[in-house]
Amino acid sequence: MEAHSTFDVTGWDASPYDRPEEGPELTRVTIRKKFRGDLDGESTGEGLFCGLGDLEAGAGYVVSEKVTGTLAGRTGTFVLQHGGIMGPGMAPHAFGNVVPGSGTGELVGLGGKMEISRTEDGVHTLTLKYAFAGDAA
Repeated sequence: MEAHSTFDVTGWDASPYDRPEEGPELTRVTIRKKFRGDLDGESTGEGLFCGLGDLEAGAGYVVSEKVTGTLAGRTGTFVLQHGGIMGPGMAPHAFGNVVPGSGTGELVGLGGKMEISRTEDGVHTLTLKYAFAGDAA
């Protein structure tokens, strides 16, 4: 199955933890989002970011994000783990998965892969290709 939702970043609390004289800055970020669409809900994530000060020179991130909401008429929570990289001469690349065993409530058994895209006008979209353990393929 496939779910599509737009989302807004509703909170971004950044705290640099390494500011070297040379090389990129490292930053911890607490991120909050609101999802609308096939996935309807909210999330809070903790991320580690590299290079936020100069994205064109190269940047990357990893995030663990707990989602609370409704997916395919089922309510509960699950955790997404995702990351991305970008740099000179390469297109931005993002990757991510539902953490196995992280589903609660009616989302127990949820598994899948995620993609994030952003349009030129700033609209973020989450695409989640998912299945529930025990469901027929």
